[in-house]
Amino acid sequence: MCLLMEATIEVTGLRKRFGRTRALDGMTFTVLPGQVTGFVGPNGAGKSTTMRVVLGLDAPDEGSALVGGRPYRSLSRPLSHVGALLDAGALQPGRTARNHLLWLAHSQGLGVRRVDEVLDQVGLAGAARRRAGGFSLGMRQRLGIAAALLGDPPVLMLDEPFNGLDPEGIVWIRAFLRSLAGEGRAVLVSSHLMSELEDTAGQLVVAGRGRVVADLAVSELIASASRDRVTLRTTERSAAMAALAGAGATAAAGERDTLVVSGLPAEGVVRLLGAHQVPFSEVSAHRATLEEAYLELTRDAVEYKGAAR
Repeated sequence: MCLLMEATIEVTGLRKRFGRTRALDGMTFTVLPGQVTGFVGPNGAGKSTTMRVVLGLDAPDEGSALVGGRPYRSLSRPLSHVGALLDAGALQPGRTARNHLLWLAHSQGLGVRRVDEVLDQVGLAGAARRRAGGFSLGMRQRLGIAAALLGDPPVLMLDEPFNGLDPEGIVWIRAFLRSLAGEGRAVLVSSHLMSELEDTAGQLVVAGRGRVVADLAVSELIASASRDRVTLRTTERSAAMAALAGAGATAAAGERDTLVVSGLPAEGVVRLLGAHQVPFSEVSAHRATLEEAYLELTRDAVEYKGAAR
């Protein structure tokens, strides 16, 4: 079982340029043990570069990135400290899944038994002797996660692990990531799929323009984006909008017979519609999705032109 004191990622003041492109501009956050932390942002926000710096694949111009209080390059057996999946296609297609993991295991002094354990953990035991080149993207994702787990590390970093997974695989990885965090590990997951992170992550780090835009609990972000908005369902939308405007509230048309109302609580909407004899079938407090909250936060985080990472 991993030691909690080792299960952290500390990113402090990272700055990095690639030619004229400023990829990182003071990126700072901490990934704590015992939870899944989502790492999100527009293309070019600096997510992949940050993860590469943590793993020693890119050197920062300024700042530091530590795993369990130490730079990655100082770790003698790195897979026992941090497991990572950055590119599910980074494998030799002629090797079987088992042989792909065996050479990684041997490089870290790990035995055959551990290889078979992680293959079983990710649901690839039955495909262990198939060549990885014939795997679907979802199966390659599972193999990459198995590789990340080889050293039973206290820290895991996964870049877009939901890509290519079928519905069954999505359900599996949600529960799997939560279980890994439940064991006390620090789990950092970069993804563009907000719906999957909403059901998986407890904490969210939102990046934009090479820095952190927000770092807070998923529940707090959704509550902030929801504010005091109300969902109204009525067959008389025009009459409802006129009544709401007269009371100083604003209403935006939603799907079919719905309106999203701002500036008036649910009970106030009910009283107002009753007074104006506007029929309605639903008035409920609006709960924003994580995607809505994310889009609101990153509205001004323009993608870097020509950014490659």
